[in-house]
Amino acid sequence: MQMSEPLSQKNTLFTAMNRFIGAVNNMDQTVMVPSLLRDVPLDQEKEQQKLTNDPGIYLRDAEADMYSYYSQLKSIRNNVEWGVMRAEEQRRKKDTTAPEPVRTESESDMDLEQLLQYHLKGLHGVLSKLTSQANNLTNRYKQEIGIAGWGQ
Repeated sequence: MQMSEPLSQKNTLFTAMNRFIGAVNNMDQTVMVPSLLRDVPLDQEKEQQKLTNDPGIYLRDAEADMYSYYSQLKSIRNNVEWGVMRAEEQRRKKDTTAPEPVRTESESDMDLEQLLQYHLKGLHGVLSKLTSQANNLTNRYKQEIGIAGWGQ
């Protein structure tokens, strides 16, 4: 369900957010039994890298299965849709003694436009990668349950 976008709007942050939310919603509608994703590795390529590159990487990625990634993508979607402030409010309720960070003069003197551009570019890149990974997870789930190619 891809809508055509004018070229000027193709790379906007709002469009990237909508693509990500749409991909995660599609993933959520496709994955009818999320527990089937447990113990299924994210990528076969990553499995090969684990064996060849870093001998201790398996310890860091012990929880890296498709189910944990599915849950993470849904959580990120909720933060994008409803805002990070809701999550921050819940954390503050748990820990009311956390002090506010102190800001210095040098931080307020930064060029805010450059800082905004830097963060927007980074956020756009992250959203694009997450969208791709949500689509990959959906396709992998279809392969796992044997319906790859349906609905296309």
